Amino acid sequence: MTRPDSGPAPRGSGPLSAALGGRRRGEPRTYDFRRPTKLSREHVRVLQIAQETFARQATAILTSLLRANARLELSGIEQFSYDDYLATLPTPVFIATFTLEPLAGKGMLAYPLDMAMATVDHMLGGSGRAEQPDRPMTAMESTITMHLLDKLLEEFANAFSHITDVQPELNSLEYNPQLAQAASGSDTVMVATYEMTVGARDGEATLVLPFSSFATALNKAASPQLSESAQLKRRRAKELLTERLNFVPVDVSVRFAPLQVSSADLLSLTLGDVLLLRHPRDAPLEVTTNDVTFAYAIASNHRRRLAAAIVPTMNAAKDTA
Repeated sequence: MTRPDSGPAPRGSGPLSAALGGRRRGEPRTYDFRRPTKLSREHVRVLQIAQETFARQATAILTSLLRANARLELSGIEQFSYDDYLATLPTPVFIATFTLEPLAGKGMLAYPLDMAMATVDHMLGGSGRAEQPDRPMTAMESTITMHLLDKLLEEFANAFSHITDVQPELNSLEYNPQLAQAASGSDTVMVATYEMTVGARDGEATLVLPFSSFATALNKAASPQLSESAQLKRRRAKELLTERLNFVPVDVSVRFAPLQVSSADLLSLTLGDVLLLRHPRDAPLEVTTNDVTFAYAIASNHRRRLAAAIVPTMNAAKDTA
């Protein structure tokens, strides 16, 4: 039941609204500790510039090719797992996947199917106002749409050129989100949400990019330009940190190969019992730290104390013996 005084939902309050103004100040936000946030404010700022540039250029392309009122306006950028993002999409929906050469992974552009059909209607000289069919596109409709998508991908590459050079190529068209194989279900993706207008139709479009493919470029683009004195201080701090790390004490063990026994045998041990070691007599001992073996050694002595002489490999111990 709707309250009489309730107004329209705030702009950008849909399922993919983001931290660029779509979320009201102080409003709580769900945080998944299994997938900690990787998009920093600097990342979002760099992405916002690229996505807004793409939106402006895409608006010009849509208006020119459709010869109708068209608009693409960024409303937010968020991080999702790929499975969580797919769960927000209706079925059917228009989905275009594209490669990101030379980067690994794929990108994805999704928007309502009726709007995709309306773009074809406009490009064929129609008004786009008629009820659009709720079905996959025919071969002719797909060819017309791919011409439009190729133009949009060119603008996408130009908009992201200040982050990294990409050469996107259209990969496939899908209508069922579960068939759009753009990433693995647990992969982290960056989702830009747009308000899209085509003629008399309004809807929500999303542009999805794999975080892992852009992470290095984003970190570089988000790094502030430092003065020479600031860069010198950072280098000196790194040197001091590296130097101090060399003196951090680490527990090291020299041991036989671990032995596995059952819980029953372990609990029944009494004085005088013998545990049969599986360690060969001619095999070197393991040198470990934090249960990680990083070297091998043979038993030795030094100044009346037991010692362990490091050997290059396990086979070297046999030669030394």
